[in-house]
Amino acid sequence: MSEEFIQLDLSHVSESKITEIAELYKAAFAGDPWYDDWSDEVQLTEYIKEVSLGYNALNFGLVADGKLIAVSLGRLSHWWEGTNYIIEEFCVSKDLQGQGAGTRFMKMIEDEVRKRDVAGIFLQTDNDKPSYKFYQKKGFTNLSSHVSMFKKV
Repeated sequence: MSEEFIQLDLSHVSESKITEIAELYKAAFAGDPWYDDWSDEVQLTEYIKEVSLGYNALNFGLVADGKLIAVSLGRLSHWWEGTNYIIEEFCVSKDLQGQGAGTRFMKMIEDEVRKRDVAGIFLQTDNDKPSYKFYQKKGFTNLSSHVSMFKKV
């Protein structure tokens, strides 16, 4: 399988690329352990646009044999300690999970953002999902004083 690492500038691509990303994302999170219900195509498309088209957007894709197999959707964020790459969404095709594609993709992302003088990569995940252990193996650690908070209204 030949792989190609690409930067996805979604502000200058057709709606079909957004649809391709949305389909990959939906399939990656549809089953165990997530069970996300993205049956509302409008909500899904709008969500993908929101996380990938904002100010300082920085998105990457991994293409194998002409097919998108992984995406990282995010943005650059400037902070007094340096610029960070904030990953909003990271997913690998369900068919390729656990086969090293995510590891190769994350390494490519790290290499690319390092060239841009990025100080770090920030992301959030659930600590009871396999992604938590995946990110730990890649050198990500818990921020001891940072918590995510939510209030249902």
